[in-house]
Formats: sequence, C-alpha cells, structure tokens
Amino acid sequence: MKKFWILGLLAASLFACKPNEEELLKAGIEKMDAQAWQEAVGFFDQLLAINPQNSQALNAKGVALFQQGKIKESIPVFDAAITADSASYKPWFNRGNAKMELENYKQALADFNMASALDPAQSDIFFNRGTALLNMEEYEDALLDFQAVLQVTPDQAEAHFRKAKAELGMNDPIHGMESLTNTVNLDPKNAEAYYLLGVTRMSALGQKSEGCADLKMALSLGYADAETWINDFCEE
Repeated sequence: MKKFWILGLLAASLFACKPNEEELLKAGIEKMDAQAWQEAVGFFDQLLAINPQNSQALNAKGVALFQQGKIKESIPVFDAAITADSASYKPWFNRGNAKMELENYKQALADFNMASALDPAQSDIFFNRGTALLNMEEYEDALLDFQAVLQVTPDQAEAHFRKAKAELGMNDPIHGMESLTNTVNLDPKNAEAYYLLGVTRMSALGQKSEGCADLKMALSLGYADAETWINDFCEE
C-alpha cells in the first residue's frame, strides 16, 4: 500500500496573463488528480523556476515522478522538499515510500521514523513503517505498527494480513491464524491469506481437513503454490 501525501487542494483556476505560484500549484495538482503525471511535472517546474524553495511543489513533483515509475529520480526532489521544509512529515513519508520501492528498507525506516515523529496521528506512516520492518524481519516492531493501524482502522484487511505475517514470523501460529481469519473475512479474495492459513493449520495444529479446504480455496483464487501442498497432503 503506497499512499502519498501531497496537498488538500482541488485545483480549478484560470491563469492571469502570467500565472503566480498558487495558480501553478493548483494547476499541477489538478493534473495529478487526472493522473496526468508528466503534465503535472511541467506546471511544478514552471513554479520552481519562480521559487526553487517551494516545498509543496517539490513534494508534489516528487510524487508525480514516482507515479511515472521514476523512483530514483524522485528521491533528490524529496530531498529538496525536506531541505525547504523539514518540519512537514509529507516529504519524509514520500521519500520513505520511494526508498522502500527500491528495497532500501533501512533507509526507508529512518524516513518513516522522522515522519512519525513529526505527525504521530497519521496511521499510514505506521502501516508503511510496519511493512518496511516486516521486510527487514523485525517482526515484533512490525507487529506494534500494524496493531496501531488497526486501532484506527480495525476493518483494514491488509493490515490484518501483514500483522499475521509478523505473528507467524514470531512463531505465534495461534494469533497468526486469528489475523489470517480476520483477513479472509474482510477480503475473501486474498489467495495468499488462504494459503498461509491452510499451511499453518496443517503444520502447526495438524488440522488437515480444514487446512486442505483453505489450500483449495487459495488454489481456486489463483495461488499456484497451494497445488504442491494439496498434491502432497490432501489427495487420498
């Protein structure tokens, strides 16, 4: 889950003869709302030619670059946004997303930590930080972040799923199965959750019939790895 923070603006503005910073910013955000990422970058570049230190334009440009798949190119733009306004959590959070996309999890974690310190009320930071920690196999810390997310949004299926992965990583199959059950109840199309639920039932608790049912559901949803388990343990 990669949620980005830009601005709370809906753009609708006619330019005067020479657009000012506010008009260019609104126009760029409007293009982003339309997913016209390259056109948005054009407006932000016009603004930055007027004021290279406009942190909102820098942050938004970084997001537009990221959305085009220009991940490495986005990072120095987020760097500049942080230099222009280090008190805003948004470019820290967004740069963390870019670094995580590049699998630089330790660096991403540092950015998410800073974003969280600047605004601890943003549950999206905890979700993404938990994801970075999960990828680093720091399961206990990841679990704490997903628990924090679920206190705010208890029906977020993906948070239950990643919480389950942290619990399984901590060799806690009982809580892991509980979280996986919550996941599939909220998102019945999560094939991997059914797969992990089936494998955990069979390997940790010896629940063959229930586990096979979960594995068959995973396979029916397209999770090919389930077929090996079904062939080895579920076919008479």
